[in-house]
Amino acid sequence: MRRRIAHHVVAFVVATVLALPAWAASGPADPAGTPPPGSIGSTAQTGKKPMPELPSPYTPNYTRGAVPPPGSQPPDLAYGAYQRGQYVTAFREATKRIEANPKDAAAMTLLGELYNQGLGVKQDPVKAADWYRLAAAQNDASAMASLGLMALDGRGMPKDPKAGRRWLEQATSHGSPTAAYNLGLILIGTGATADEAAAATQFRKAAEAEIGPAQHDLGVLYLQGRGLPKDPSKAAAWFRRGADNGDLASEVEYAILLFNGTGVTKDERAAARYFLHAASRGNAIAQNRVARLYAVGRGVAKNPVEAAAWNLAAAGQGLSDAWLDQTLSGLSADERTRAERLANERIEQR
Repeated sequence: MRRRIAHHVVAFVVATVLALPAWAASGPADPAGTPPPGSIGSTAQTGKKPMPELPSPYTPNYTRGAVPPPGSQPPDLAYGAYQRGQYVTAFREATKRIEANPKDAAAMTLLGELYNQGLGVKQDPVKAADWYRLAAAQNDASAMASLGLMALDGRGMPKDPKAGRRWLEQATSHGSPTAAYNLGLILIGTGATADEAAAATQFRKAAEAEIGPAQHDLGVLYLQGRGLPKDPSKAAAWFRRGADNGDLASEVEYAILLFNGTGVTKDERAAARYFLHAASRGNAIAQNRVARLYAVGRGVAKNPVEAAAWNLAAAGQGLSDAWLDQTLSGLSADERTRAERLANERIEQR
């Protein structure tokens, strides 16, 4: 089971900070169109935009976890133990390293992370922040990034958004791609036009470091022409790259562009494959789109049972579709039973 960082929600829904345009109508003629406002994954916004939830430098899929510094020799026993989930060993080895070298920033950062998450030791945000500060004093970018998030959250220290931003800026200047991404989220979250170009710059730094959510967000800015010139082709390229890195939002957006032929050669069958993959990973928008494709037979062979099954799966996550409900209302009792069984199997596999 994937471990979650206690002080940050790792799932990031870019819809909370980036309002996407309506690429296409969501009626039956365009089964891969934008979801209706208010649905799961909808990008419709009302009122003040909430502050985005920020990923940690150690969040799965943003980086590959705590990693030793480049060229670290000999083999790093402390970080190796951390990556294998042997946290008590990681704590012991990191402590030994600091005893041997009081300026070992990587070991300090690792101890900070162990205290921060409560891995191998009792969770203690204050001690975590202390270790991060010691590492940051040695110019450790990951420690700076973590301090920034803790200051923004008020975790292990008084809440201080200005200090949090300063730490993220320092971490970014020292080469942390996750700090660049988080800084971009802060900038885009202000709603100020002047900050959009700066946000795009930060997203690009993170995107070029293969951080999938940053690739998605950069694609959205290209698609909208916010902070940089509008360019659907570049948007599609970044969405594709994000999808290749496992980012669900990128996968769905790329599928939509493929289906509509926006910024990329139209290919309904390829779009269906992307939608199916994202749907199998539990994305409600993709499940809804796959249901529509099966209902009308575009990109896939027409299959009302599959359409109903995916529609049920999406509805189970709160994304209902009146058009699909009406279109599939003529299923027989046996077909409905089969669809319900398939939907339940897919929900259980998530």
